[in-house]
Amino acid sequence: MDTPQLTPEQIQARVLHRDGLMLVIDKPAGIPVHRGPKGGPNLEASFDALRFGLPRPPVLAHRLDRDTSGCLVLGRHRKATASLGLLFKHSKVTKTYWAVVEGGPTDDAGEIDIALAPRSEERGWWQKPDPAGLPSQTTWRVRGRSDNLTWLELEPITGRTHQLRVHCAAMGWPIVGDNIYGNGPRFGEPSLHLHARAIVIPLSKNKPPVEVVAPVPAHLQERLKACGWTDALEPAPSA
Repeated sequence: MDTPQLTPEQIQARVLHRDGLMLVIDKPAGIPVHRGPKGGPNLEASFDALRFGLPRPPVLAHRLDRDTSGCLVLGRHRKATASLGLLFKHSKVTKTYWAVVEGGPTDDAGEIDIALAPRSEERGWWQKPDPAGLPSQTTWRVRGRSDNLTWLELEPITGRTHQLRVHCAAMGWPIVGDNIYGNGPRFGEPSLHLHARAIVIPLSKNKPPVEVVAPVPAHLQERLKACGWTDALEPAPSA
């Protein structure tokens, strides 16, 4: 599922939170955050429309995979971006993902503790379980089940590349639509069923953490409904 370049109006409509320090936007699935070596649509190319009066566009404070949707945090100026970078580096930001996986665990909650390392030097983003790799932990909780599908809430304790995708696949329940680590098609449907549902950012010492929830995108809704999700779980639209 490839998403065309977003217009200024389209990316502005995806702003979930805005203050003087940062933005949280609802990233669509199917578009990379960076411009690739072959060019093509990317999220950063639309950031100029998110200046909202500041002299420079915001910059990424972290990353999401091309096919992952949901909460993406941007720093609005250099000092804020540096502070956000430290929060992400030291795992102070709480990230909650929703995924639909094939099969699923028999228990209702647990933790995955599987070290990860690059599969090859040429493709450093491609990860594999490796006892000699970097420590990687994910907590999970079952939100619903249906025939051969499970709706999981995932919280990465560490922030390794492709961590949730590799961890779920290593446990024997790959994420629906994962064309690298699971059984997803190389092209077409179903696309990756992984959504950055919520994020909690303790950016200001004198204020409560910023909590943001991203609505469920259309491509996840059919399988989530089969597992018990309803529209009643969605955040109310902002005024």
